[in-house]
Amino acid sequence: MADQTPIESGLALRRGDFPVLTDALDYAAQGATGLNFYCPNGVLQTRLTYARLRAEAMAMAQQLVGFAPKNALIGLVAETSVAFARAFYACQYAGLVAVPVPMPAAMGGRESYIHQLRQMLGGTKVEALLAPERLTEMAEEALGPIDVPVFNMADPVFPDGAMGEQTELRPFGPDDLCYIQYSSGSTNDPKGVIGSQASVTANCEAIIKHGLQVRAGDRAVSWLPLYHDMGLIGFFVAPMMSQMSVDLLAPSSFARRPLTWLTLISENRGTLSYSPTFGYELCVRRWRNDRMLDLSSWRAAGIGGDMVRGDALDAFFETFKDHGFSKTAFVPSYGMAEATLALAFAPLGEGAVSDEIDNDRLRRSGEAVPACDITQMAARRTFMLCGKVLPGHELEVRGQDGKALADRKVGDICVRGPSITPGYYQNEEATRGSLTSDGWLLTGDLGYMLNGQIVITGRSKDLILAHGRNIWPQDLEWAVEGAVSGRIGRTAAFPVTNETGVDEIVLLVECRSRKPENLSRLHAEATAAARLAANSPVHVGLVPLSSLIVTSSGKISRARARQKYVGGGFEDLAAAAFAAKNGNRSASGLSDAR
Repeated sequence: MADQTPIESGLALRRGDFPVLTDALDYAAQGATGLNFYCPNGVLQTRLTYARLRAEAMAMAQQLVGFAPKNALIGLVAETSVAFARAFYACQYAGLVAVPVPMPAAMGGRESYIHQLRQMLGGTKVEALLAPERLTEMAEEALGPIDVPVFNMADPVFPDGAMGEQTELRPFGPDDLCYIQYSSGSTNDPKGVIGSQASVTANCEAIIKHGLQVRAGDRAVSWLPLYHDMGLIGFFVAPMMSQMSVDLLAPSSFARRPLTWLTLISENRGTLSYSPTFGYELCVRRWRNDRMLDLSSWRAAGIGGDMVRGDALDAFFETFKDHGFSKTAFVPSYGMAEATLALAFAPLGEGAVSDEIDNDRLRRSGEAVPACDITQMAARRTFMLCGKVLPGHELEVRGQDGKALADRKVGDICVRGPSITPGYYQNEEATRGSLTSDGWLLTGDLGYMLNGQIVITGRSKDLILAHGRNIWPQDLEWAVEGAVSGRIGRTAAFPVTNETGVDEIVLLVECRSRKPENLSRLHAEATAAARLAANSPVHVGLVPLSSLIVTSSGKISRARARQKYVGGGFEDLAAAAFAAKNGNRSASGLSDAR
């Protein structure tokens, strides 16, 4: 197998100043860099230069132009592979709108994936779905009822379609679309976020020039999924727009062997790599000090996609500081699919900066007052500063009256700028609800400003109102995770209304053990930690591992967890253990009707 593509392209560095993606690939193809696909054990599987990618994409595009009219939609199962890369850029040269969809979840099952594909593509009117050969049968079962043909992504044979024998390429222009990405669905059903050529190129240029300040000698390493904006834009499109080589590991490979990610950074001298917080946590849990690493080249260790947890970053630094990792490499960031990807980056070279506040004051007044000597430990809460908004963009934290708030006042985060989506595909109601007439995106996030930087406190739809106070679900989840570390999986907190009409707080905890004595102790400790964090009664339910619902980006979907809970869809491990102990083998389901 040939060596990976080099760090240096041999071209003059252009930092994303291209009007369309095809222009960027045309330029990158003149150099020596490209994409490198790795096996779970870190062995290079395929080396794909940008020159080869361009040639193969253009050849595939010549088939596609005869199959579907310009601006038609083509679904792509976003496997981390040469086939997906070729198909995505073939759509760009053919003037077709790519619709990346997820791979099946490791624990999701066949029926769940079939339902997911139908939900995403049933109303999208795609002309076809391209999928890995091993998934074509499942995809055909999912899309057969809505008459969408499925092709093997690696070797598609397209019949003559609406355009007959036409083969002339028709690449997108600056005013055209680029792709449709389904949002992660952390608070509701996924929506198709429209990415235009203008919004994508604007965001990539801002990331390259200002957010990460890409320079000669940079190399990217990523395990992030290509159906999510962090992976698709951050480590697939933006590197190409700066002629950068990328080392790619499939998300499933990372889940099995997370330390391969660090090994690739070490061996290939990677400088730029991102992960949600849980990725850093997973590396710490799996570390056995059984390999040599040199992470000194890693200048920007980004955190995005979920709430940034300072304790997890501290643990990562303590674990890998003797292997060259610098604490100043951490780059907390803020963004979302509706902004293409990124909105704000913490200043490079400063590391993760925290702000410890009095959480009781925050709940009562909505103001992030700094903690002081008399603030009790249980009332202290630490947030991370996520940087200044990218140049050319605007960000405001607004109160209920719509006016911008002063520093440390928590309100709704609103953004505006060239990276913002034109809207949601065929969903005018959602578009009207999220975009104002003067171009402001209502993000649905809450936060506060501090010294010009944005601090994220949570999602407005996740906020729990209990006994006249605002309670952040993360407070309860993190408190329990800290109290019973190592014995649980994911957690999810949300409000419910019980049979008597009273609002209650529910916290579901995935358990690693099913032994009655372990469950009894775990339930008591989790309940005590949750009630202390909430200063309010909390109903703790113990559920099996992998039973909580996650989004395509790996975040817990509290809205879907609540829906499943209300419907009695969770196995109650505590009740099952009690029943088994007393000779009754039947187990009831958890629900809010207790």
